[in-house]
Amino acid sequence: MGILRHPDFRRLWAADLLSQLGSRLSMGAIPLLAVLTLNASTLQVSLLRTCETGAWLVLGLFAGAWADRIRCRPVLVYADVLRALLYASIPIAWWFDVLTLTQVYAVLVPAGILTVLFEVAHSSYLPRLLERDRLLPGNAKLASNHSIAAVVGAGASGILVQWLGAALTIGLDALSFVWSAVWLRSIRTPEAEPVKPERPDLRREIADGMRHVFHHPLLRPLALNTMVTMLFQAAAGAIMIVYLVRAVHLQPATIGVLSMIGLGGAIVASVVTERISQRYGDARTLLVSSTGIGVAFTVQAMTAPGWRVSWFVLGTLLAGFCIIVSYILQVSTQQRLCPPELQGRVSATMSFVSWGAAPIGSLLGGALGTAFGLHTTLWIAGLGTLAGNAVLYLSPLRRLRTVQDLTQSEAI
Repeated sequence: MGILRHPDFRRLWAADLLSQLGSRLSMGAIPLLAVLTLNASTLQVSLLRTCETGAWLVLGLFAGAWADRIRCRPVLVYADVLRALLYASIPIAWWFDVLTLTQVYAVLVPAGILTVLFEVAHSSYLPRLLERDRLLPGNAKLASNHSIAAVVGAGASGILVQWLGAALTIGLDALSFVWSAVWLRSIRTPEAEPVKPERPDLRREIADGMRHVFHHPLLRPLALNTMVTMLFQAAAGAIMIVYLVRAVHLQPATIGVLSMIGLGGAIVASVVTERISQRYGDARTLLVSSTGIGVAFTVQAMTAPGWRVSWFVLGTLLAGFCIIVSYILQVSTQQRLCPPELQGRVSATMSFVSWGAAPIGSLLGGALGTAFGLHTTLWIAGLGTLAGNAVLYLSPLRRLRTVQDLTQSEAI
């Protein structure tokens, strides 16, 4: 069992597991709700993801400085409870036949704000719960939740939408947030109150986090590469379901099953990442996995009706594997290279740079899809992601085997 023998990490892991699954259900159900029930256009569908992730641009950096000043567990609990109430309003409105696209946007904006607060607090909380030498296995276990949720949720969302309808499927996400809040509330390890600065200066504190990232020889290229990847991933993700429904003519259940098969790579990655990292070095593994993400999105762009749907499965399989490997190693690297007092601000800076690109990418995908067509946009997203890896090959990562090699050879 390893890290799961830690009782409070086990509670954190249990809270995260079903919550991730619920979020995956909504990730598939919300655009299907817009396309099939509310008859949304390509641009209107892309705006859904923009509403959901736009808060990173506004609050991402402030959330990091805030998380370094407070206890994080209460933030996690309250964010879950409030998101449960917001998402529950969608099936309720649908039941009374008053659901509109405007309401969906109105739910996603505050839910996105709460997600920013939750994610930054969650990343800052783990180093407070675990010793540093247990962060890699801890992050690997949490990443396995992403993997399981990606596989099960991708298949289940399509099947449930076809069986229950999109609105009721979103209601299951609301229940998952309640589950998460209950488990987080049950954690017993006291969380120490962080030492607050004698003279609080929010602008200076945010600048300290940004300076640590952008002056760091390894965190800077990782942040920039993740930004480009997220930009084009969001562009492709904003239109992919529209493309599969309207151009490839797939049913929701078929989309779910194909996604579930492809995302099996994510489960494999969560199991083998630590082993691969130990054998080949975390720096080398990170470089290869980041490049693999670009290859995967390019393969997905080859998807078309008939047998060429198999390219979607193959690309999703490769993307699921490489994204999880990259995620585990990036988060562990970030937490290892960051002083405890800067964890929240560095996490927020990295998230701001990457997730801040998501709403822009979603709008870009909708605009390009409307102007040039859905298939052309998928090709642009795939090749753009692949080109974004240049920043890693120009960084110290290319000549390192492990991250520790950098700390031993350069002053950080």
